[in-house]
Amino acid sequence: MRLAAHDVDGTSVISVTGEVDVYTAPRLRAALDARVAAGACRLVVDLGGVDLIDSTGLGVLVGCLRRIAPAGGSIELVVTSPSVARVLQITGLDALFAVHDTVDEALAGARDAGTVGG
Repeated sequence: MRLAAHDVDGTSVISVTGEVDVYTAPRLRAALDARVAAGACRLVVDLGGVDLIDSTGLGVLVGCLRRIAPAGGSIELVVTSPSVARVLQITGLDALFAVHDTVDEALAGARDAGTVGG
């Protein structure tokens, strides 16, 4: 798994490539925790380069959202893989996270979430 992070207009974008599973999820958790510790409350997690995410990876995303939501934070997901989209649908997490086709759409969603929630 490869991770890259940058900020766009106050929103942290974390791009993930590869598989997010029990072996790699701790690296994703560390990347998200670092952004939150730096003060980020609006996150875009770009899973466009991910073909597989398991329950551990999903748990990392849910855990991060639980930490930042009370302060008005949000996580927007970018999902292009049908298999990742299906996992989100089966688990019902597509109702918890805003899911977008592109980073630009997710950034717009994060801006809207920031305006409404905090």
